[in-house]
Amino acid sequence: MRVVESWSRVMSLLREHAPADHADLPGPATEQMLAAAEERMGISFPQDLRAWLLLNNLDLPEEDVDDDVACCGFAGFPDEGSFFLGIRAMEKLYANHPMAGSGDWHREWIPFLSDQDGWAGKFIDVRDGRIGRWFVGEIPVTGEYASLADYFDSVAQMLTRVGDGSHPVCSVVDGRLEWS
Repeated sequence: MRVVESWSRVMSLLREHAPADHADLPGPATEQMLAAAEERMGISFPQDLRAWLLLNNLDLPEEDVDDDVACCGFAGFPDEGSFFLGIRAMEKLYANHPMAGSGDWHREWIPFLSDQDGWAGKFIDVRDGRIGRWFVGEIPVTGEYASLADYFDSVAQMLTRVGDGSHPVCSVVDGRLEWS
């Protein structure tokens, strides 16, 4: 499955270029965790999303979750202002999306990347696996990437630029991605 290869490349580059950030990431989700989340959300995860979560469930440990923010995640990855969501964070944002009820947000969109407020991020469309993005106050963009694998390929390209020193606003300091 191409999403597994793409994510594995991202993890290899992160381990190589930002080993402290890589070491912080948790292990995989289980099929039971996915099934329970799908039941609570009332929607089936697309195969690419399932495959990715079975590699890394990027939820923060319970003791690090801040209930005062809409979403929690590993700061600074994949960029300065947003982070990948784990299963719990996906569920929370899916259930309480700030654009829900606006007519611009669709039930078939599962957020997988967000800022802390839930005002901006990326989603996967369960109908066709395409990746879109939202920003509160704007019309969501669908089809920004053809697949989760294509999006992860773009993250890998960014990490490659960070590693070779050619990224304009990110470098590595003490094994962590540092955004300027």
